[in-house]
Amino acid sequence: MTLRLPVPGGSTRAYEPRAEPLAPAAAGPLASRTVFSAAHVVADPYADTTPDGPAAVDWDATLAFRRHLWSHGLGVAEAMDTAQRGMGLDWAGAAELIRRSAAEAKTAGGAIACGVGTDQLTGPATLPEIRAAYEEQLAVVEESGAQAVLMASRALAAAAAGPEDYLELYGHLLRQAAEPVILHWLGPMFDPALEGYWGSADLDAATETFLEVIAAHPDKVDGVKISLLDAGREIALRRRLPEGVRCYTGDDFHYPELIAGDEQGFSHALLGIFDPLGPLAAEAVRTLDTGDTARFRKLLDPTVALSRHLFAPPTRYYKTGVVLLAWLAGYQEHFTMVGGLHSARSLPHLARAYELADGLGLFPDPARAEARMRALLTVHGVPQ
Repeated sequence: MTLRLPVPGGSTRAYEPRAEPLAPAAAGPLASRTVFSAAHVVADPYADTTPDGPAAVDWDATLAFRRHLWSHGLGVAEAMDTAQRGMGLDWAGAAELIRRSAAEAKTAGGAIACGVGTDQLTGPATLPEIRAAYEEQLAVVEESGAQAVLMASRALAAAAAGPEDYLELYGHLLRQAAEPVILHWLGPMFDPALEGYWGSADLDAATETFLEVIAAHPDKVDGVKISLLDAGREIALRRRLPEGVRCYTGDDFHYPELIAGDEQGFSHALLGIFDPLGPLAAEAVRTLDTGDTARFRKLLDPTVALSRHLFAPPTRYYKTGVVLLAWLAGYQEHFTMVGGLHSARSLPHLARAYELADGLGLFPDPARAEARMRALLTVHGVPQ
């Protein structure tokens, strides 16, 4: 049946939903690339909460989604930006999420890496307070048995006087880390409070400081996650990493070419877009495992339009589209987000996300996705 999808300005256009999904993807481990999907959290729609109150998480549905990702061979990047760290999920909620997901990973045999930040701090903080906050979170992740991802810190961005403060603080954390960590450079397009990270708003200067941190402790850095939405910059940085230090792309605009790589190397992946693309992304990487780069690109290149749409400015609100697609696909039973973030994108934006995802065959049951999208449109007063 035809859907009437809204467009800006008050009109609608006709859309004929896809009748059949893509063929089910195979399961099993991935060989040629290490791939993490940054996973979203599922809210409890029955909780009587407020946008600025503690997150009410539906733990059963949240963990079920992680099992879905593991079943396709993907790793889970837990308590990251996609899980609404600092945008609805506070440190207390993130700590519980880390403990629960790490325990689930052991049962499922899935790979997991968890975000370590400083979001328990409120208001301006000193460098010693920031270091202590990082240490507290690092201890929680290490005690859970998960790999640590040292996330960029809003508090550090505000407190650091220059590159030397980053070198000293990160050096301290890396020296005490029990196992090699992933360093996370999240650009200001994802979080404006991170402008000037690594001590400079000049990305060339910031890159030099970032590389200096890694070069001083290569044995403690498993890899780096780069989220700057600049493929050329990522490739240039990737080629300068010490031997054995991986590059995990966080570029949700250029991931097919970065993962495919070139004659001088390739990127692994830690991506928010692999939350809605999970089965398709895993199938593409399995194709790459066989050496068939052309088919890998054929599978993954068409997904970029959806990713660019979901991550359009203001990029930090991409989570809204991600959770919409999880609901439409049947991976959760509602479109409710912690912090009330389901209201962060316009109805035309969400309608376009549905159309692009449907065109890719991402919905296991297209009829259910159509019915749910129709219900959402009707609630918002769009005649069908």
